[in-house]
Amino acid sequence: MAEVVALVDYGAGNLHSVENALKRVGAKVTVTADPDVLRAADRIVLPGVGSFGACAAGLRAEKGVIEAMRERVFVGGAPFLGICVGMQLLATRGLEHGETPGLDWIEGEVRLIEPTDTTVKVPHMGWNDVALTPHARDHDLLDTGEAYFLHSYHFDARSGQDVLAMTDHGGGLVAAIGRDNILGVQFHPEKSQSYGLGILERFLEWAP
Repeated sequence: MAEVVALVDYGAGNLHSVENALKRVGAKVTVTADPDVLRAADRIVLPGVGSFGACAAGLRAEKGVIEAMRERVFVGGAPFLGICVGMQLLATRGLEHGETPGLDWIEGEVRLIEPTDTTVKVPHMGWNDVALTPHARDHDLLDTGEAYFLHSYHFDARSGQDVLAMTDHGGGLVAAIGRDNILGVQFHPEKSQSYGLGILERFLEWAP
């Protein structure tokens, strides 16, 4: 029986583009906000675009979803992928339009991009390099390359050991974070052509 990838449906704007990309690489995708489905899923993907606060509120509005994800990922060991704001929600808190608690799965804050080069504009939008850190050796999913970014806030991780990849936009920005069976990417793999599809394809085979 093919493994099921649960794509968490909480009103995130990039839901269907992520679904289509996963299907393109051969995933059996179930779009769901059902805690029982999440507890039975083989892999979980959390998408997200927009503001941290709105996405956090949308996720918390889905009764039992956060608890089911936590149980399946931390107890059941299911591989987890967060994309864009779905990655940012892993943080302890977000500082967009005030302070909003995150999932606190990976310690850190999501804060406004403040380039050291004043000629660099925010948001960070378009194609940019993804450079791996030494800690990426523990994750087989990532590779160096170019990916598509669109964000004004960035993940400031408390521990450098959780940072798997960086990019540059008037200063270094975290492009990917991860720990154990959890991976988060700031860029959009579903918009990153062959580079992004390669990551999604490897996610389907990932056995952390």
